[in-house]
Amino acid sequence: MISPEQVAHVAHLARLNLSEAEQEQFTAQLGAILDYMEQLNEVPTDGVEPTSHVLDLVNVFREDRVQPMVTVEAALQNAPESAHQYVVVPRIVE
Repeated sequence: MISPEQVAHVAHLARLNLSEAEQEQFTAQLGAILDYMEQLNEVPTDGVEPTSHVLDLVNVFREDRVQPMVTVEAALQNAPESAHQYVVVPRIVE
């Protein structure tokens, strides 16, 4: 079980200013979380491979293919404004 002093210490490290009611609330909540973690530690995991994800991940990207390069004119065709083969954008830095 976590003590109110430990919660106050963690709050201090996190630069949190907790009221007495919040400290009591977090003590109870963190205690419940730690109790549940203890229950999980009792589950037999012998022979279970460690995983980083419960589902098999599949790459959804398309296969790389060589394609013709886009010309500068085609790339600038949809730009609202262009000059000297560049897209003109509003200035944001003074």
